[in-house]
Amino acid sequence: MPQIPEKINELTVGQLSARSGAAVSALHFYESKGLISSRRTSGNQRRYSRDALRRVAFVRAAQRVGIPLATIRGALAELPDERTPNREDWARLSAAWRAELDQRISQLGRLRDHLTDCIGCGCLSLETCVLSNPDDVFGERISGSKLLPERREPSV
Repeated sequence: MPQIPEKINELTVGQLSARSGAAVSALHFYESKGLISSRRTSGNQRRYSRDALRRVAFVRAAQRVGIPLATIRGALAELPDERTPNREDWARLSAAWRAELDQRISQLGRLRDHLTDCIGCGCLSLETCVLSNPDDVFGERISGSKLLPERREPSV
């Protein structure tokens, strides 16, 4: 991994990419989504502050566990003066995200357990299909994979 001398306070996009392991295109995407920021030189080249490394690491770690970018952006925006997240920030945010992740893990487990039933059927139109009718929301009123508008009888 390339080392950056301590006296260098700003990184080029290539240096940030090499140090963070994120592709240059990913860094540009993160910047377009407001997750990291840069300044432009007189030659219109991007320069990132050294703390962008920690922000990129934070974003990538959160993404690895399935946190949506919009949620990550919201968490970063809550930090005062857009400062770089620290260990305490990660602990607080990861605790808040735990319930959401537990719910998604549970949902994925249910889907996995019923996947063979779906493959065996193939039509996705069973009344009890967990893929086309999760939690059998409409099972009491209607069957099939497509909901049609309910017809109301004209009042006479």
